[in-house]
Amino acid sequence: METTGSVTGITVEKRNIIRRSYDWVLSWADTKYGTLALALIAFAESSFFPIPPDVLLIALVLGARQRAFTFAGICTVSSLTGAVAGYLIGYFVWWTNPGEFSNMAVFFFDHVPGFTEMLFFKIQEMYDTWNFWIVFTAGFTPIPYKIFTVSAGAFNINFPMFVIASIISRGARFFLVAGLLWKFGEPIKKFIDKYFNLLAFIFTFLLIGGFLVIKFAMQD
Repeated sequence: METTGSVTGITVEKRNIIRRSYDWVLSWADTKYGTLALALIAFAESSFFPIPPDVLLIALVLGARQRAFTFAGICTVSSLTGAVAGYLIGYFVWWTNPGEFSNMAVFFFDHVPGFTEMLFFKIQEMYDTWNFWIVFTAGFTPIPYKIFTVSAGAFNINFPMFVIASIISRGARFFLVAGLLWKFGEPIKKFIDKYFNLLAFIFTFLLIGGFLVIKFAMQD
């Protein structure tokens, strides 16, 4: 019998698939194809793959700290390319008719963990309210980025704004991780594993909060 989690709605089977995917991603660090795998995984994660590239990025940087920023650059460019691919999926193949989901959309709802129709329409409200900042938040924090890239295309979000927000957020995330590992090495890995998600949310909250303060101050 298939058991469903009470909070996420992700089945045990899907959680097992995610765990196997995580182990598979990490396994590339010990091969000569690690850099290529990093690029492909960063691309895929921005549009459909469930495991973030940070997993492999951390392992590769620890194995060759002198190439830390090269790995971060590869990760950023590939992730941005994948984000554009996700946007195009949403823009061109998400709808069959206005308000009718295509087979591609149904596939995403069925197979991308956490991606539901309810969340999809909730994201539309987020875009209407936050615009640039919701893309930035999704790109920098542990929020599943792919859900927002595809949704951005489906809702025809301003493309230049989407690209700029993606470049800033993805670059900040990957270069921050690589920079910490380059500076401190193995000791910082435990810190990143334990606190990075929390710190990413706090940083984003403060950044958006500061923006809103400036905005309201200018109105006064």
